[in-house]
Amino acid sequence: MRISPLVLLLFAMIGCGSGTQSAKTPAKTPAEKAPVAKTPDAATVKKHMTPARLALGDPVVNSVGMLLVPIPSGEFQMGSPASEADRRDDETRYQVKITKPFYLSVYEVTQEQYEQVMKVPNPSRLKGPQNPVEKVSWNDAVEFCRKLSALPAEKSAGYVYRLPTEAEWEYACRAGTQTAYSFGDSESELGDYAWYKKNSGGTTHPVGGKKPNAWGLYDMHGNVWEWCEDWHDIYPSGSVTDPTGASSGSFRVDRGGSWNISSDYCRSATRIGDAPDSRYDSLGFRVLRSSIK
Repeated sequence: MRISPLVLLLFAMIGCGSGTQSAKTPAKTPAEKAPVAKTPDAATVKKHMTPARLALGDPVVNSVGMLLVPIPSGEFQMGSPASEADRRDDETRYQVKITKPFYLSVYEVTQEQYEQVMKVPNPSRLKGPQNPVEKVSWNDAVEFCRKLSALPAEKSAGYVYRLPTEAEWEYACRAGTQTAYSFGDSESELGDYAWYKKNSGGTTHPVGGKKPNAWGLYDMHGNVWEWCEDWHDIYPSGSVTDPTGASSGSFRVDRGGSWNISSDYCRSATRIGDAPDSRYDSLGFRVLRSSIK
């Protein structure tokens, strides 16, 4: 079961869903030709890093080959302005302070990485070793983080992995912007940054095939929805420091949009929710490493 304010009504009218099961996926459209270039490496990602972020450290590759970049602490306005097109009622802006820098994976967790850490068959419907893993529940994603943290090389270094909070996710997605998308307000540019309903051809694609945001993060818009740590709830009022969401609830937050959804669901502020045991072919995740050194 999936929720979002006004989403169920909208879905009923337009007949599409952010997390539809494979039997309900939209009709395929002609796919764009996937880039021939290899997935961008640490050196390429480093070119997108600001001096402030480079002062925190270089991009790092962990023991299972996941590339992560440092995200600085800072403040931003979470949510969207009343003037933003396609804005929903649960996006009321408030000031958020992120006090601790962190490392965030440059890409969504791939099917290859998921199998390597979890030691289970690939659960994804849309197969491809470098495609984002999907059909994973919030519980699966949390277990992945636990097992990754327990690997000898990660444990000996004191590294702990988890899902980003909703605030950390939006902060990283925006990369210093306050526009509808991390690159601006125009939907016409979305195809340069995201795989979504209009250009995906009815499938996910290898991570890193589109342009990154200003902080060197790929697929923050589209490809697959990404689980966040928080329970889905209304935003607080006033200014908040390091918010972690409600203490309990029925649905966990998903962010970013996906290959089978329209452009408005790929906005930086768009938020929906799913039961923690939900599994969809449009839902995956990326990880956060809480230690910056």
